[in-house]
Amino acid sequence: MAFIDWEPKYSVGHNEIDQQHRQLIDMINKLHTAMKSGQGAREAEAIVDEMVNYSKFHFETEENLMKVFGFIGLLTHKAEHAAFIKQAGDFQTQFSAGKVSLSIEILNFLKDWLTKHILGTDLKYSTMFKK
Repeated sequence: MAFIDWEPKYSVGHNEIDQQHRQLIDMINKLHTAMKSGQGAREAEAIVDEMVNYSKFHFETEENLMKVFGFIGLLTHKAEHAAFIKQAGDFQTQFSAGKVSLSIEILNFLKDWLTKHILGTDLKYSTMFKK
């Protein structure tokens, strides 16, 4: 059973963005599997690094599309992305230094942030993308 499943309600109506959201969900699930199976910190660290880097790529893609479509909530959206990248980067640094370990609280944070961001913030631009 996956930690988080893709559901149609997460679709923003843009194939590229939906695929990127699915990729982020897959990474959270990989991290959960690594934690559950007791895989080494090195493997979990690689997944965290991949997720932080992919998040940056995804946010850039999303923000560029918002610019193209003239989305008026772009600055607020960018601020949410920046806050997530800072928090995830802080976790990444602490994790790499061995100061924090992977926990269900961290996984819940990632899951909750992503699903709430998609459903609460990303869906605000979805009607614009669908036009």
